[in-house]
Amino acid sequence: MPNASDPSTGHPSQADREHAVTVSAGARLHVGFQNLSLARERLYGGIGIGLETPQVTVTATRADELVADDSLVREYAERALGVLDVPGVEIGLEKPLPRHVGLGSGTQIALSVLAATAHAYDLNPKVRANAPALGRGGRSGVGVATFENGGFVVDAGHPTNRFTTAPPEEGDWTVPPVVARHDLPEDWRFLVVVPDADPGRSGENEDASMRTVVERADPAIADELAGVVTRKLLPAAAADRLEAFGEAIREIGRKNGAWYADAQGGVFRPPAGELVEALESCPVLSGIGQSSWGPVVYGVTDRGHAEEAVAAAEDALAERGLSGEVLVSRAATSGATVEKHHLRR
Repeated sequence: MPNASDPSTGHPSQADREHAVTVSAGARLHVGFQNLSLARERLYGGIGIGLETPQVTVTATRADELVADDSLVREYAERALGVLDVPGVEIGLEKPLPRHVGLGSGTQIALSVLAATAHAYDLNPKVRANAPALGRGGRSGVGVATFENGGFVVDAGHPTNRFTTAPPEEGDWTVPPVVARHDLPEDWRFLVVVPDADPGRSGENEDASMRTVVERADPAIADELAGVVTRKLLPAAAADRLEAFGEAIREIGRKNGAWYADAQGGVFRPPAGELVEALESCPVLSGIGQSSWGPVVYGVTDRGHAEEAVAAAEDALAERGLSGEVLVSRAATSGATVEKHHLRR
């Protein structure tokens, strides 16, 4: 039965507020970019993996105004209301993702808020089209792509002539298209180490750092990366070859680190670099690297060796006097989940 509407506004009426919507989305790992040099035709080109866990979860119901306790949720909900042209939403953060650590929390929260608000009104959130209005997808499209469908993702990047050292005004872009996506084998496991350390860069600080990196980026590294992606990474993903996949993402991470070395104090930022070095001696792990600006460190193993990988990560933290969390996750094979709950009236 269609929803009843208030004829004066065209929006669903108070009497139709019969359900709450819960949206859950997994984190993502960002392995790196294909190009950061202005001397090449396309800039950025994200490479990453959607994870099943950890997840962000938000729940929304229709309302006459915006009601949100979390400040970031409120910010994205304000934008979502404008994009969707609806009057209000009551929205709560049920389960957070660690913020600014390299797990893509900003994009996953923003898109979860957008989707929950839209579905509360039985609307299509049009996630990819509306992500720029929420300030997402301006560089990497990996977070949007994994929110949509999960998986291992490579995106096409942006035309360099549109993204010089000064990007377009916020929202004045389209999310880069996906050029390759694969479901990774069910028995692969991604080790995720979240040390208690200063958060990675975000907002204006991140923008300034990226401008500096792009201005100085060596185009030869992009040419080397093109070979790694096409001749190593994509064939390994397509053929389900764990060791070869790990070797490729390890190489991509280090080549990206050469671009960022001046901005973050080395190929990896502290303390990620120490953890990467320690975990490289673990025989059951491959593909060890830093996600985005860190401090999250990741590696890939299989189900049978996951416990050994976790123990190695816990030892690496302890030996360096670091506290933190160690997680193991499968790669997501689908995107965010949406559940509707009927409310008692």
